[in-house]
Amino acid sequence: METIMAEFMTGLKRTDMCGDLRSSDIGREVTLFGWVQRQRDLGQLIFIDLRDRTGIVQLAFSDSTDKEVFEKAASCRSEFVLGVKGMVAERSAKTDKIPTGDIEILVTELRVLSKAQTPPFEILDETKTGEELRLKYRYLDLRRKPLQDNLIMRSKIAKVARDYFYENGFIEIETPMMIKSTPEGARDYLVPSRIHKGKFYALPQSPQIYKQLLMLSGFDRYIQLARCFRDEDLRADRQPEFTQIDMELSFADMDEIMDINEGLFVRLFEEVLGEKLETPFTKMSYDEAMNRFGSDKPDVRFGMELQDISELVKDSEFGVFSNPIKAGGSVRCIVAKDAAKVYTRKEIDKLTEYVRGIGAKGLAFVRWVEDEPSCSFKKFMKDGELESILNKVGAEKGDVVLIVADKNSVTLPVLGALRLVVAERLGIIPDEFKFVWIVDFPFFEFDEESGEWIAMHHPFTMPREDCLKYLDSEEDKGKVYAKAYDLTLNGTELSSGSIRITDYELQQKMFRALKMTDEEIEAKFGFLVEAYKYGAPPHGGMGIGLDRVTMLLCKSDSLRDVTAFPKVQNASELMSSCPSEVDGESLEVLGLSIDKIED
Repeated sequence: METIMAEFMTGLKRTDMCGDLRSSDIGREVTLFGWVQRQRDLGQLIFIDLRDRTGIVQLAFSDSTDKEVFEKAASCRSEFVLGVKGMVAERSAKTDKIPTGDIEILVTELRVLSKAQTPPFEILDETKTGEELRLKYRYLDLRRKPLQDNLIMRSKIAKVARDYFYENGFIEIETPMMIKSTPEGARDYLVPSRIHKGKFYALPQSPQIYKQLLMLSGFDRYIQLARCFRDEDLRADRQPEFTQIDMELSFADMDEIMDINEGLFVRLFEEVLGEKLETPFTKMSYDEAMNRFGSDKPDVRFGMELQDISELVKDSEFGVFSNPIKAGGSVRCIVAKDAAKVYTRKEIDKLTEYVRGIGAKGLAFVRWVEDEPSCSFKKFMKDGELESILNKVGAEKGDVVLIVADKNSVTLPVLGALRLVVAERLGIIPDEFKFVWIVDFPFFEFDEESGEWIAMHHPFTMPREDCLKYLDSEEDKGKVYAKAYDLTLNGTELSSGSIRITDYELQQKMFRALKMTDEEIEAKFGFLVEAYKYGAPPHGGMGIGLDRVTMLLCKSDSLRDVTAFPKVQNASELMSSCPSEVDGESLEVLGLSIDKIED
C-alpha cells in the first residue's frame, strides 16, 4: 500500500477526463486516471478501456511500449484503478459506439493505484443483475454510467434551481433538522433526547412552520434545498428521506408564486435538457381533474377520460348500476379505443382482480369484437339501453368499455388508476412532458374512520374568501375550498403549496372547525400562533420534490435510480444493513428500553 501511494504521489497530475478527449487532441500528451472497464490481451498488442465518470477511452500498448509498462498492462484486470500518461493518437480501428472512438492513448507511463477482486457483477451500462444484489454493492452499481449520469443530472438541477432563485431575490436559509413533532400528514421519525429523557425530537416532514416564521421575521423570499423525512409506506416514487426545493414568499398571491415556479421549470428544461417549455402551464380545478381523469395528479398526455353514464342507468333493473346512484354515487367508464384485440376476456378478468384490489366491488365491461358487442351485463338491459350507453361514450367496433359503479370516492380513483394501467398496456402514452397546475382543492376531507372532517393539506392553508361563510356549518364543510395548488407532470405530483392563513382570528376559527382544543393547539402550534400576534405579512409558498423532478427528467421509473444510497420497500438500506440494533449502553444513556421482539 505504501509503495502504491508513494508511486501515486510522485509526478502524476491529471490533465484531462477520459470521455472528454477528441480528434482535436491528437498529438497532445495527457495524464488520465480511472478504472479498467476491460482489458484485451492480443499477445503483441494490449488494449485497456479506461473509464471515469465522463466516459471511456482506449489505452494502447504495443511492442514499442516500454517493457515494464507493457508487463503492468498485461497484469491489469477489470476495476483496477490506474494512472496513465501518454500521447493522444488516431485510432486505427475507429468506432462510433463511444464519443472517443476516433482516438486512443499510446501509453508511456502506467501506475496501478489499486488492485480489485473480481466484482460480484460486471460493471456494464445495461445489466441484468438483480436490483437486490446491486443495492447490496451500491458503491459498485454507482460506477455504471446510467446511474452516474442520473446523479450528475440531479446536481445540475440543484445548481440551476439555486442560481434561478438567487437571481430572483431569494435568500437561502437552513432550518433545523431536529424539531418539535407536529402533525403534517405522515408519521414522524423520532429522535430521543439524551439530556431531556423521555422527550423526543422529530425529523422534519417539511420546514413548513419554520419557513412561515421566516416570513414573520422579514425575509421576504426564502429558499432551501431541504432534507425531509416521512415514515410512510414506500413505492417507486417515494423514499423515507427526500430533498425538497422549498420556498416561501411574502406579499405574493397564488398567480405570482405559480409564475415564479413556471419560470424555474422553463429554466431547468432549457439548461438541463435543451428543451423549450410553453407557458403558461394548463390550470385545472381539483374537481375537474377528478371528474375527467380520476386523479388529482392527472396524466394528460393521452385521452381515455372518465365518462359519467349515471343518467342513462339510474333507473336500470341492474342493481349494480342503479343502487350506487340511489346512494349518492355514480356509474362511470373509460373507453379503450381499438383495444378489443389486446383485452381478451381473460385479460379483462385480470383487470377485474386489479380493481378489486384497489377498492372496487367489480368491473363491468363491453367488448366489441363481432358485429354484436359482448357485454357482461347485457341480460339486465332493456331494449336500446346498451346502445344508448355505447352512443353516449362514443364506443365503436374494436373498442372496450370498462365500467365501475360505486360511491364517487371509489369510482373516480379506481377508474383513474385503471386508465393508466390500460394506457400503459396499449402503449398509447406519448413520450413528452405535460405540466398541469391543480387548483381549488377542498379544504376539508371526510375521514370515514373517525367520522370527522380533517384538513386535506394543513391547518395553515388559507380558504377562499367566498367559502368563509361555510366554516361554521358541519354540513357545508365540503363546500370550503382552499387557496392550495399542486404542480403535476405526466401523472406525478412534483410540488404542493398554498397561501397561508396570517390572520390570528381566522386561524383560531380554522382550528375550531377542525375541532382542536385549546390544549391541542398550544401543544402542537403554540409558538406559531403566538407569532401571528406580532404582525404577519401575507405569504405563501410551495415545495418541489427534487428527487421526483430528477426521476422524470431522467425518464426513470424509480426514485432509487436518482438517489445515491436509497432505501428499499421496507425502508431498509441493503448496503449498510440499516436500520440496525444498538447496544444496551446506548439505550440506557437515552433512558430507553426495548421490549422483546418475537420474529
